[in-house]
Amino acid sequence: MKLWQKDKDVNKEIEKFTVGKDREMDMFLAEFDVLGSLAHTQMLQSINLLTKDELTILHKELKNIYLEIQNGKFTIEEGVEDVHSQVELLLTKRLGEVGKKIHSGRSRNDQVLLDLKLYTRDAIHHTVQNSKNLFDLLIQQSDKYKNHLLPGYTHLQIAMPSSFGLWFGAYAESLVDDMQMMLAAYKIANKNPLGSAAGYGSSFPLNRQMTTDLLGFESLNYNVVYAQMGRGKTERNVASALASLASTLAKMSMDVCLYMNQNFGFISFPEELTTGSSIMPHKKNPDVFELIRAKCNKIQALPNEIALMTNNLPSGYHRDLQIIKENFIPAFEEINSCINIMHFALGQIKIKDKILEDDKYKYLFTVEVVNQMVLDGMPFRDAYKKVGKLVEDNEFKAPDQINHTHEGSIGNLMNAEIKKSMNGVLSGFQFEKVENAIEKLLK
Repeated sequence: MKLWQKDKDVNKEIEKFTVGKDREMDMFLAEFDVLGSLAHTQMLQSINLLTKDELTILHKELKNIYLEIQNGKFTIEEGVEDVHSQVELLLTKRLGEVGKKIHSGRSRNDQVLLDLKLYTRDAIHHTVQNSKNLFDLLIQQSDKYKNHLLPGYTHLQIAMPSSFGLWFGAYAESLVDDMQMMLAAYKIANKNPLGSAAGYGSSFPLNRQMTTDLLGFESLNYNVVYAQMGRGKTERNVASALASLASTLAKMSMDVCLYMNQNFGFISFPEELTTGSSIMPHKKNPDVFELIRAKCNKIQALPNEIALMTNNLPSGYHRDLQIIKENFIPAFEEINSCINIMHFALGQIKIKDKILEDDKYKYLFTVEVVNQMVLDGMPFRDAYKKVGKLVEDNEFKAPDQINHTHEGSIGNLMNAEIKKSMNGVLSGFQFEKVENAIEKLLK
């Protein structure tokens, strides 16, 4: 079944090529297609394109289909082009002629636009929840290990003292900025395109604000041409937010791989979290973090992939846009699996104590000595040269203590403020508005 088909059959090779992976990708969109139809049909009844009785039976069956999707009993049949066709086919088979009425006032173009926006909105919600769980763990570990010092590096050379409190806290604050980008992407996704039809509106007196409210959108895409132009642009903006989050995870994974290395030896994990070698019995490999690093580096390519699919397209719909789903939709499962496995692993990390007592790290403290000389009245440049000479003559002695007290330093992590920043960003999503709207729609 094809919603656009008249009395001619399409060549089988053409059909196979043009449908591509749509059936597979549309299974991710199925529940959202039904939600869109629940809202759209309610709007159609309000402008007298459906009777109240027709709306009642349509809503009852749409909710049945929604439950089938939730329970894994929904499939897109062979020969059915996409999820929109499958839902309409089921309604027509089960209810007769009234099932054919649900397409009035919309096109497959604004249906898939709507489905993708609803899917993206929901997928962002899950990603934000998982990111918040990781954030909470990082803050917890930062507080727990705030007094455990480790070397800080520049150019991969030992530089100045750091701490695990700083290390965990740095990645927690990085997640705050990632969520800020995710919030901006969410706001772009959280606009209703339904009613734009094929991109030029409809002669029906559609009530687009009604479907906006029913689906819990923040607002609608007002201009119908721009609503269609948002296909690809929305995904690219969301992909940029996912790439930012992926960058944080990839960088932390690289740190973990370094710190586990025997030449560093700062951290370890229970043996059941590592893998071995087929010929070297001593190996405990950080495969989990290497895979996070690779998967997240792959996700960082996603915005560019989408841009290259769309950047030379004029306004209006083009079939090129279909291919974006194949790259975009799986990225959410990938990023969330990385977040969750990192959360699982970092919760079991083992931190080595008294790392800086090793004599090879004594030069980490040269700046401490310079600063103390400055506090005692010596000009900075003279103190710098004096300490440099002590290092050169192998006469430098590291101090017993360090005293960093300014905001964001070893002795003043500012974790409470970082948590406040994260909570401020998260409050902007207003997920509860969407949850309440969908719950009401499904009653």
